[in-house]
Amino acid sequence: MLDNSTGDWRSARKASATADIVTVAWELARENGLSGLSLRDLARRLGMAAPSLYSYFASKNALYDAMFADGYRAFLALEAPVDGPDLRTALRSNAEQFVRFGTEDPVRFMLLFQRTIPGFEPSPESWDLAQQAYDKSFASLHAWAELTQEDLDVVSACITGLISQQVANDPGGSRWIDRLDDVIDLLLPRLQDKAKKPSPTRGRSAKKKEGT
Repeated sequence: MLDNSTGDWRSARKASATADIVTVAWELARENGLSGLSLRDLARRLGMAAPSLYSYFASKNALYDAMFADGYRAFLALEAPVDGPDLRTALRSNAEQFVRFGTEDPVRFMLLFQRTIPGFEPSPESWDLAQQAYDKSFASLHAWAELTQEDLDVVSACITGLISQQVANDPGGSRWIDRLDDVIDLLLPRLQDKAKKPSPTRGRSAKKKEGT
């Protein structure tokens, strides 16, 4: 019993220390960029010897992997966006949540959604979190329309591209994200053709035609 308690305590302590390291790693990445993240600077900021970091992370890519997983856990912790009364509202609610998540922390967006670090590949465990986040992003849309993978690719490319333009060319501003409704209007005809049920507006129009 004592051995189990000691093991649990050590595991909890290591998990807490690992979380602290990841938090400080994000801070440094925001200050110096992802590629400028230095293990030596990280150790100094944490007040520990650089070699001690290797007892938590075997390599710098292992640290990036922990940050990658941490970023997707943050997304998965978000409340589901409001579904709304029609496909357009569901699409906009999902897109708005994703745009907000992407632009509020450009460094996190770069690690999660762009190939910023040469040679870095997320572990299967971290990639599973990314897949969960992807599925969550489109869950409400699937309730409204029979969407193919190609449809989802077009939607994600448009919304992610909007964030990329914003982060790269107007950081802290809103030039590109102000165009969100324009992008939604461009996407909607493609998705509306595959809608499972008519929107209230389309339903009223059909009834009006039948009555005339």
